[in-house]
Amino acid sequence: MTTAPLVLTVDDELGILRLMQMELSAQGFQVISATSGEAALELLKEHKPDIALVDLMMPEMSGMELMKRMQKIHPVPVIFVTARDKEQEKIRGLELGADDYVVKPFSPEELSARIRAVLRRSNAGSEPERIVRAGEVEIDLTRRLVKRSGEPLSLTRTEWLLLQQLAFHPGKLMLNSDLLTKVWGPEYRDDLQYLRVWISRLRAKLEVDPSQPKILKTRTGIGYIFLAEAPDSDDILEGMEPEEDRSLVAS
Repeated sequence: MTTAPLVLTVDDELGILRLMQMELSAQGFQVISATSGEAALELLKEHKPDIALVDLMMPEMSGMELMKRMQKIHPVPVIFVTARDKEQEKIRGLELGADDYVVKPFSPEELSARIRAVLRRSNAGSEPERIVRAGEVEIDLTRRLVKRSGEPLSLTRTEWLLLQQLAFHPGKLMLNSDLLTKVWGPEYRDDLQYLRVWISRLRAKLEVDPSQPKILKTRTGIGYIFLAEAPDSDDILEGMEPEEDRSLVAS
């Protein structure tokens, strides 16, 4: 039985589908294709792919709508593939739950690298059983559950992967470049603005007052620290600089 990842490609342009199938097959992936959202949902039910590449702009069913419906049937990582190159469109797609965003025209090597990066973080092995607490927040790293004041929190896949990296190393300064590499892949290691956006989203859900964070602290220009309940928490706070990116905190 083959262990090659199965990729579902969805685009209303047959030429793009043929190109992706040819290039991804050459890169070692299995590929199934659909030219519409409805056809994609049928393939999803039947084949249960490992990841989906979805065109953002399609007639009848948009890529955004398709992604929402896919997650109800068989949740898979989604990479939007689109001709749109506007920053706000990228951020909107990511906020709605997409794992990555690739702009046409793209190189086969870039597309393959991004697919593998998403699959790596989606298929990361489970950690040893562990529960981390910080204030009113409880994080079950084994069951992948997060609660605040006893109530479950809903996190996107990317929010969870970022929180997991921070919470699994409580009290440790995690460098910006390390977080970007481990959560998104090496091609993102210098994209600091990308990281700030996702940190602000996490703070909006975890912190009592996101503008004055007590759990996710910033070391300006260096990285972030997750402050779990620990006897030496006061020592960790020494040298902590004031928060720098309050404008990014979600309302």
